[in-house]
Amino acid sequence: MVVTVATDLLTPERERFDRLLVVAPALAAVTWSVRGTVVIGMIAMVLRGLLGVSRNEPFAPDLLANEVVLATVTAAAVWVSRVRLRYERDLREVTAVAEVVQRVVLRPLPPRLGPVRLHLLYVAAAAKARIGGDFYEAVRVPGAVRLMLGDVQGKGLGAVETASVLLGSFRATVNDAPDLPTLADRLEEGLSRFGAWDPASDAAERFATVVLAEIPDDADVIRLLSCGHPAPLLQHGGRVHPVEFTDPSLPVNLAGLVDARHRVEEVPFAPGDRLLLFTDGVSETRDPDGAFYPLEERMRRWATEPGERLPALLHGDLSAYGADGLDDDVAAMLVERLPGPDSGPDSDSDSGSGSDSGSDSGSGPALALGPPGPSGPPV
Repeated sequence: MVVTVATDLLTPERERFDRLLVVAPALAAVTWSVRGTVVIGMIAMVLRGLLGVSRNEPFAPDLLANEVVLATVTAAAVWVSRVRLRYERDLREVTAVAEVVQRVVLRPLPPRLGPVRLHLLYVAAAAKARIGGDFYEAVRVPGAVRLMLGDVQGKGLGAVETASVLLGSFRATVNDAPDLPTLADRLEEGLSRFGAWDPASDAAERFATVVLAEIPDDADVIRLLSCGHPAPLLQHGGRVHPVEFTDPSLPVNLAGLVDARHRVEEVPFAPGDRLLLFTDGVSETRDPDGAFYPLEERMRRWATEPGERLPALLHGDLSAYGADGLDDDVAAMLVERLPGPDSGPDSDSDSGSGSDSGSDSGSGPALALGPPGPSGPPV
């Protein structure tokens, strides 16, 4: 408004800039409150009237017509401002609820569980979403730490629903399952039960690749079971190589196609070693020439980097490497074996989500979304 009035006063009378004042209330409606929009409109009308009087314009029809136009635009701007504020309030409420739900379904990892330290990179492909078809969990059980990282076929809300079912199955059975094959079977059963309970959902039609890991406290090994998932990368010193699965299982929800048993791979995992679990959103990111992301080569380059820096390094490098940035869900979990015995006041800094106390072997998480129990739908 100041620029418009100054320009109108400093230019010849035949060049009329005062008509641009009609833009002021329209712009105010975009960011100002209802009262602020009214004030801006009234100031614009006063300024337009003063400019008209300074030119000796007749009150009718010129001055009156311009004032009517400004009043009409101001009224419309006030209505737009009111509608915008109502939508913004509703959006804030929905966003707050959505963030709570997302944190329940896919909770943050604790920085340390027993003998391992955890570092996570998670990026959902959907704009503004915190959850996608990739999922993860880490739980402290008596004598060990158990991990899961997986990737649901497809994207969108259907993939999120399937991921929540598998997360719920894992949390409900991780303490009681005697070994990883049993835990994998429980994931399969949980998804089947959910499909029977809710036939309208497409969760029963989707499959998921999953890798399960178990790190015992009393042995420098890690046990791994792959259900069609990309092989994790194991770092020992400066050497990085993928874990070889001699007989990987089929993805979850496809195991019924063949009669097969799960095979667990046990590999050395000494203090100082690191294991990177990742989804195909990492390994299948392509550059403009169509070449896949060289994850193994990058991990060799970053072998001496502190673990807490790896997620940020990987995220930035993936974003720069991809032809279209990150167009798929991305999840990567770096697991570091800590030196020394699992003791001390902070050895079980399992505070936070995704962990249970090692002494409470019979209790699970306080809240888990997942497949229904025998008596009804999930809570």
